[in-house]
Amino acid sequence: MPRFEPKNPDYRAVATATFGRQQAMRSFGISIAHLEPGEIDLTMPYSADFTQQNGFVHAGVITAALDTACGIAAFSLMPDGADILTVEFKTNLLAPAKGERFIFRGAVVKPGRTLTVCEARAYAVSGSGESLIATMTGTLMAMLPRNGSAAA
Repeated sequence: MPRFEPKNPDYRAVATATFGRQQAMRSFGISIAHLEPGEIDLTMPYSADFTQQNGFVHAGVITAALDTACGIAAFSLMPDGADILTVEFKTNLLAPAKGERFIFRGAVVKPGRTLTVCEARAYAVSGSGESLIATMTGTLMAMLPRNGSAAA
């Protein structure tokens, strides 16, 4: 994986604060386990509250976590004052989301001034180890300040 240099020396605090403002992530019990420039690991415990009719974690929950992993990975490379917005993603659901907990690993593939391409992978973790359950490719847009003001 390529190593990236953050444009904002306070990337960790800013990315963590941005993640912390996502009420959906709190609702799902998702937290940051690892954060470096251009990469992040999120973790989520299993909860029956977020399952579909067969007892697997709902694809929408998995997709939301993958989207956030891509977003925060991209955001960690953006300049001070920027904000982040997803403009597109593609998710492949590879196996049922069944496990004791879940890991969502996001990484920047190609950073850009306005658009950044990321990939993320979701793993179900159980006594038998990690199992890949979903992948995502996403494009994220930097919302940069205009006329000297912070991004809206």
